[in-house]
Amino acid sequence: QVQLVESGGGLVQAGGSLRLSCAASGIIFRDNAMDWYRQAPGKQREWVAGITKGGSANYADSVKGRFTISRDNAKNTVYLQMNSLKPEDTAVYYCNVVSMARNYWGQGTQVTVSS
Repeated sequence: QVQLVESGGGLVQAGGSLRLSCAASGIIFRDNAMDWYRQAPGKQREWVAGITKGGSANYADSVKGRFTISRDNAKNTVYLQMNSLKPEDTAVYYCNVVSMARNYWGQGTQVTVSS
């Protein structure tokens, strides 16, 4: 059974930083690309960043230069380091993996950035 468990969210002032973690189980982690998405109140879920199994990273334009995605295959964990946070980054952040043609999501972690 695939499980993704996010942690690290919280309340931070604009300009601050947070580091999100997503621990995966039930998959061969090193063989899978991993992604972060977010969903703000009243908005559709949007893709934030992704990392391939080889460690190549890609970012949405809105977070490029501020967020860094990384992975630790020994810990089956993917991270999202978020710097220079803005109020518009406020959202529930979700970890995602597509494994065996099925889409899996974590429960999400709330990030709130105050102005």
